[in-house]
Amino acid sequence: MTQINPNTLKVAGVVTFYMSAALVMVFVNKAVLNKAPELPLLFLFNQLLIAVGLLHVSAAFSKRVEIPKLDLEVAKKLFPVVSVNIIGLVFNTLCLRGVEASFFQIARGMQLPLTIFISSINTHSTPSPRVIGAAIIVTLGFFLGVAPNSSIPLTASPSLLSLFYGLLSSLFIAVHAVLIKSSLPHCENSTIQLAWWTNAGSAILILPFIFLNGEPAHIYEMIQQGDRELNVFTWGSLVTGLFGFLLCVAGLLSIKVTSPITHMFSSAARSVIQTLLGVWIFNDLLTINRGTSILVILGGTMYFTWVKSKEQQQPQPRQPVDIENGGREDKTAK
Repeated sequence: MTQINPNTLKVAGVVTFYMSAALVMVFVNKAVLNKAPELPLLFLFNQLLIAVGLLHVSAAFSKRVEIPKLDLEVAKKLFPVVSVNIIGLVFNTLCLRGVEASFFQIARGMQLPLTIFISSINTHSTPSPRVIGAAIIVTLGFFLGVAPNSSIPLTASPSLLSLFYGLLSSLFIAVHAVLIKSSLPHCENSTIQLAWWTNAGSAILILPFIFLNGEPAHIYEMIQQGDRELNVFTWGSLVTGLFGFLLCVAGLLSIKVTSPITHMFSSAARSVIQTLLGVWIFNDLLTINRGTSILVILGGTMYFTWVKSKEQQQPQPRQPVDIENGGREDKTAK
């Protein structure tokens, strides 16, 4: 009998864990936003608070989870990454509220091209032709999905505002991805500490906007009327708060245990499953255009992952050797 490699089981377990957490997050989020569309910011605030609480619980049981000390100077240094994070999350939530679950990945389809663009600006470098090609493929997939289609009734078509939210969400997530690298040194290079600062800081920043949006008054009105949708909102907040925390853990495990290509293939599989579940659970409309758009976006993203993995495997150029200096490397060479 052939024995299964333990590493294979570990990778399969992590991939399954990551896919399951991501799918639960999208669909429970969508279900709550369908039932309580007036409470997007409070819903997001609850998720952030639960994530912070679970980090503290984890720290009580594991020495590997270290909660950072409150430091005003560190908070100031992390303000850019925290503010960009919460802005991206808000637009992400507003986009999901306004589009179908199966269309959500199309609405946020520009995330990869924008990440490549922002990263290029930040590093003052030009992407390779293959990377640019991948970005073009994904961009074409995005425009294919959002293009007007006579086979889609107006009631099922996403609004321009929702698409704009999706584009802004992709932009701020791209900026956030670039800022993370420069922010880690302020957190002792600990992703756990950065996650704590990000969630706690984002909750503080979003709090005044919850009141400005009149959401507490709406909650009070729901309580007074005994609205059943309040139960959906409450349980949805708890579930998405828990699975948001698990998704963070799953993402870290996925990066640690799997290769980038494996991670990308699992993301592609999740996208396909998400589309099918959206059609099944929410009766989402899936047209040939939308299906093709999703496949093109996935194809371009997977091609980008393959290109980057190949580029990272290329040997780095060796430093010039100073023969007159006994064969030692020339430290002044750039």
